[in-house]
Amino acid sequence: MLTRRHIRVKVMQCIYALIQSKDDSLPKQEKFLKVSIENTYTLYLVWLSLFVEIQQKASEQLALSSKKYIADAENGYADKARFVNNALLLQLKNNQLLKETLSNRKLDNWYLNEEYVKLIYKEIIESKVYEDYMKQPQSDFTMDKELILNLFKEIIAPNEKIYEYFEDDKLTWIDDIPIVNTFILKQFKKAKEQHNESFFLPKLVKDQEDLVFANDLLTKTLLKNTALENEIEGKTPNWDKDRIADIDSILLKMAICELLHFSSIPERVTINEYLEIAKEYSTPKSSIFINGILDKLTKEYKAEGKLNKMGRGLL
Repeated sequence: MLTRRHIRVKVMQCIYALIQSKDDSLPKQEKFLKVSIENTYTLYLVWLSLFVEIQQKASEQLALSSKKYIADAENGYADKARFVNNALLLQLKNNQLLKETLSNRKLDNWYLNEEYVKLIYKEIIESKVYEDYMKQPQSDFTMDKELILNLFKEIIAPNEKIYEYFEDDKLTWIDDIPIVNTFILKQFKKAKEQHNESFFLPKLVKDQEDLVFANDLLTKTLLKNTALENEIEGKTPNWDKDRIADIDSILLKMAICELLHFSSIPERVTINEYLEIAKEYSTPKSSIFINGILDKLTKEYKAEGKLNKMGRGLL
């Protein structure tokens, strides 16, 4: 789920939080990083649990309506049940591994905040996407999957109330939302009628090396802070360090740390990654500023034999 770029962003956030709080406790920042990474997966699980709750709400509403009408083909009961019996929703609802994971982690967010489920469900049944789906003479797995994808893209994910809820719940979730939402869409697109329950519970990171990389990048950047600042000052003689945006300064130090102390990551990978992060998280001109400094440093390090790169490296 998390790529190396996402991990770099997490490290950047930790260092930024340290600067803002003026708390230089390394163990505390390591713990914050670990929790921040884990919370990304929690957000993914909370999203999945919302789909389960939506299906449950639809089922309850169908049960209520069935009491008012005779449940036979003439009154359209089968058509009303189409959403409740949506194949992708049922996969999530009946996924025992997901149920156990949510229970073990005590993720009962929507049970405690049912008003959000009601809000989303109301928007769904009033939507054109839902109306068109319910009008179809019949549905199959592909149509069921397409409905859920469209509902997520057009109604659920853009909902401001849900966004505000996530913002209030966990500090780091705001930056995690685009990552997790994109992953959910990819996962739903790949969903099939038959697959293991573990399909919806992928690994948070590709392997343990990614977590080691995250912790090493954080600790080395913090412990070598003075030396890294000196490297930047040497290439920005006309800039007072206080004039450099905090995020730019952090990204530069992280990038220089990677160039000098992570031999398995090619310098071009490092530079490209931090330029992309700068475009998203800093000022419009930050990527140009950062690229200029890193380009100078890379040429200098190569000339001095400081770049000892080996292996293909990973993103």
